[in-house]
Amino acid sequence: MPSLLLAAGDGGGAGYQLVQVAGSLLILAGFAAAQAGRLSIDSALYLVLNFVGSAILAVLAYVDQQWGFLLLEGVWALVSLYSLVQLTRGRTPTAPGH
Repeated sequence: MPSLLLAAGDGGGAGYQLVQVAGSLLILAGFAAAQAGRLSIDSALYLVLNFVGSAILAVLAYVDQQWGFLLLEGVWALVSLYSLVQLTRGRTPTAPGH
């Protein structure tokens, strides 16, 4: 994937846009499923969808030097990852510091 991102250059390539939409759809799929009551926000699937989607978008934001978007998606990815680690340790995911 990094070569695809670098080859896109200005972020306007079709492949680049496809990766961006895929990252967004991962996050939105988890959100929509949680809102519909089909997925718990404490489930591994929800957290994985959020982590992978936000990590993809964070990389794209870095490539495009969109610092505000990088902050948003980077923190989203880190919080999702933290919660996944908590889940694998047998704990109920909570916000960091709680």
